[in-house]
Amino acid sequence: MKKAIYMFTAFCLVIFISSFNTPSYKMAKLKYNGGGDWYGDRTALPNLIKFCNENLKTNFQPDGEVVEVGSAELFNYPFIFMTGHGNVIFSDQEACNLRKYLTGGGFLHIDDNYGLNQFIRPQMKKVFPELDFVELPLNHPIYHQKFSFPAGLPKIHEHDGKRAQGFGLIYNGRLVCFYTYECDLGNGWEDFGTYAGDTQETRLKALKMGANLIQYVLTQ
Repeated sequence: MKKAIYMFTAFCLVIFISSFNTPSYKMAKLKYNGGGDWYGDRTALPNLIKFCNENLKTNFQPDGEVVEVGSAELFNYPFIFMTGHGNVIFSDQEACNLRKYLTGGGFLHIDDNYGLNQFIRPQMKKVFPELDFVELPLNHPIYHQKFSFPAGLPKIHEHDGKRAQGFGLIYNGRLVCFYTYECDLGNGWEDFGTYAGDTQETRLKALKMGANLIQYVLTQ
C-alpha cells in the first residue's frame, strides 16, 4: 500500500513539473495583404525565442507562428512581429481588429526591412487616426532592460547611410507599437551567415535589443 502511495505521489509530481515547464507564451509574425513580403526574416522569431528563453528565462514556444491581421487568433499573442519591403493594406475590419488588440494589451513590433516605410505609416494611421509615430528618447526604458543601449537602436544593415531610429505609438500613456526604421533589427535575428558580411557581434546586438523588447512587453 505504501509503495502504491509513493508511486502515485511521484507520478503527480512528474505531471506537476511537466505542466510547469509547458511553454506558456507564443510569438507570431503578422500576415498582411497588399503584396508585401510579410514572410521575410524566416528564421528571425525562432532565434529570438531561443535567445530570450535562455537569457531572460522566458517560456515561449520554440517556433514562431503566423497570424493574420483580422483574425481573432491575434489576441493569443503578447508580441507580434511585422516586417517586409513592400506594400501593406489593412481593410477596415483588419484595422479595427488590430486596434482592439493593441488597446487591449497587445504589442506590435514593426521592422522596416527597407522599403516598408511609405506603406506602413498610412496603414497604421487607419488603426490610430489620432496618433502619430514619435521617436523614442534614448532614456526610454525599452533601451534599458536587461541589456543597455545608451545610444539607442543598433545599426544592423546599411542602406541609405541614415541612423537607426525607434518610433512609437503611445496610447493612453502606454507604448503599443514600436517601429524600427533604418535598422533591420529582424535581419540581425536570423541564422548567422544569412547575410554576407554580418558579424556575430552585430547579430548579438540585434538579439539583445530584441530581448529588451520582449522584457519590456512582458513587464510594462
